[in-house]
Amino acid sequence: MNLWESIQVSLEGLAANKMRSALTMLGVIIGVGAVITMLSIANGAKSQMMARIQQMGTNVLIVRGGQSQSGAVRGGFGSNETLTLQDAEAIADKCPSVLRTAPEVRNNAQIKFGNMNSSTTIIGTSPDYLSVRNYKIQAGKFFTEQDVKASRKVAVIGPTAAANIFGTNFPVGQTVKINGTGFKIIGMTVTKGASGFMDEDDQIIIPVTTAMRRLFGLEYVRAISVEARSMKQMDQASAEISALMRKRHRLAQDADNDFDIRSQAEMMEFANQMSGMFTMLLGGIASVSLLVGGIGIMNIMLVSVTERTREIGIRMAIGARRGDIRRQFLVEALVLSLVGGIIGIVVGSIGAFFAARGFGWPLALSLSSIGMSFGFAAFVGIFFGYYPAVTASQLDPIDALRYE
Repeated sequence: MNLWESIQVSLEGLAANKMRSALTMLGVIIGVGAVITMLSIANGAKSQMMARIQQMGTNVLIVRGGQSQSGAVRGGFGSNETLTLQDAEAIADKCPSVLRTAPEVRNNAQIKFGNMNSSTTIIGTSPDYLSVRNYKIQAGKFFTEQDVKASRKVAVIGPTAAANIFGTNFPVGQTVKINGTGFKIIGMTVTKGASGFMDEDDQIIIPVTTAMRRLFGLEYVRAISVEARSMKQMDQASAEISALMRKRHRLAQDADNDFDIRSQAEMMEFANQMSGMFTMLLGGIASVSLLVGGIGIMNIMLVSVTERTREIGIRMAIGARRGDIRRQFLVEALVLSLVGGIIGIVVGSIGAFFAARGFGWPLALSLSSIGMSFGFAAFVGIFFGYYPAVTASQLDPIDALRYE
């Protein structure tokens, strides 16, 4: 038989044993579907991380407290409380490459309005936060520097938080209680959209002094967002900030920084590295299903060789060579894996669609992941089908004809 005839015979065999064929292909279907779905989730998570970093604003540097240390245990960046409001003012005033700064404290709090009760993120910052982080106002206004100096109890709300708290009511002008303290809503931001697990619209922004003194009782800020004058001046701005902060914090020449400066480029590179590891982990876990499916194909093909021993003997008796027999069984294993792979692509695409809807991000289904999954399925068919094919081709024709 030529290759096309071998494929036809294989398809007829699949149709004749529908249940067995379906169960054999199930491992490949699950494996391919899992790989496509998992890679789609990983790509979606990566795109959302990148979008979130870009939404932070252009030419942005983030200054955080350094790593705290207790014995041999080091905390994460920002765990060492060293940054003050005066640091933010000094960076804006004394660093020529810096355009503006926005100190930031952040915490979750309980919000109450009438009989509505909700939990959301409270951000304490300065008026420059609007420009540094690319926020726009759709209704009302943002608070002023005078509001910050007077620690006034005013707030700007995000659209998601407004919908959760006020429903269909217009939020601007209303008064809410944040952890029991009354705040007047003076503005609402334009929708930015959710970024994966983070929703930048589900937050309330208040003056930083109000957050630190009246709400959370803090002495230090969590971070300082710094906008450089241009992308070309990012490195220069970072060097100026580092020199100024070391001087302000009276650090010895050989002492480590008690702060950390991150740029968008560094954060994007870090996000790329993390997403790459995440993708490899998910892809590896899903690929195990394909290997299990390949073992199932080998098992069924060995059973098929035993069932068709007499058929093999007849074919050899009328002139079939060992290579013909080997090719026939190899093609059958390959057809099983490829048909399972095609069905798995459909299943995986559907899974990726529902995963994207569940996480609330765009469908991140790539042709490369589909091609890789399909190619791996073909490899599994050839690899696990080769041994049964060789076993069939090495049967003695006489013994095969006598087999009952």
